[in-house]
Amino acid sequence: MNRSIFQTLKTKRELIPLAGILSMAAIGAFSFSVYSLIGKSDVMINKSGNPEPWENIDPTKPQKLLTIKQKWQPIEELEDVKKLMK
Repeated sequence: MNRSIFQTLKTKRELIPLAGILSMAAIGAFSFSVYSLIGKSDVMINKSGNPEPWENIDPTKPQKLLTIKQKWQPIEELEDVKKLMK
C-alpha cells in the first residue's frame, strides 16, 4: 500500500501524460505568480515603507495584459492638487 508516485507511474503508464500536464500547469502557475510579485509595479508585498504605493505607478505604461486603444491623459485639476499636497 505504501507505493511511491514513480512506482505507480511505472505500473500504470496511462497516468504519465496526466502527471506531465498537471506538473506543467503547476509550474506555469508558480512562475506567473513569481513574475507578478517581482515584475509588476502594481503588486506590493510590503507597504510599510510606502503607505501610498499607487503614487509611484507610471500611468503611461499599461498595467493590464491586453490594452486596446487606451491613452492616458493627465487631468489638470488633479495634477494641481497633487502638487499642492506635496
